[in-house]
Amino acid sequence: TLGKVIGGGLPVGAYGGRREIMELVAPAGPVYQAGTLSGNPLAMTAGIETLRELREPGVWAGVERACERLVAGIGAVAADAGVSGQPTRAGTMLGFFFSDSTIRSWEDAKRADTERFARFHRAMLDRGIYLPPSQFEAWFLSTAHTDAEIDTTIAAAREAFATLR
Repeated sequence: TLGKVIGGGLPVGAYGGRREIMELVAPAGPVYQAGTLSGNPLAMTAGIETLRELREPGVWAGVERACERLVAGIGAVAADAGVSGQPTRAGTMLGFFFSDSTIRSWEDAKRADTERFARFHRAMLDRGIYLPPSQFEAWFLSTAHTDAEIDTTIAAAREAFATLR
């Protein structure tokens, strides 16, 4: 199944499969499928517009640069605060693990300090930054995130890390 990604951030339902299975689904086949959010017109329009924006030249490179800047900034302010932590990044997804070791696997990640992340999360909320509540969830950057918002997030992280000493 696919989620909000195809709906431009709005709730929507979708599924896919091998051709021989999908040909069994109505209206071509005998299997009926329905869902509350399947084919929602608002979500489909948002998804189409998102795809149009993402096709524009330089869009992905810009989001990648923004993510790189955010990861570097959070890593730098953690180090400045004397906090042992590992920023992680894959494309436009990122995260932060409270660990002395580089995070390369699930085994590395699960040894990170989840309680310290919970305190960091609360400190970021207090500063108006809404992160996923678990260090095991990815943060996502998009074209909607501006340089000013990245700067605000880094500044909030600086203050939040200071509360963890």
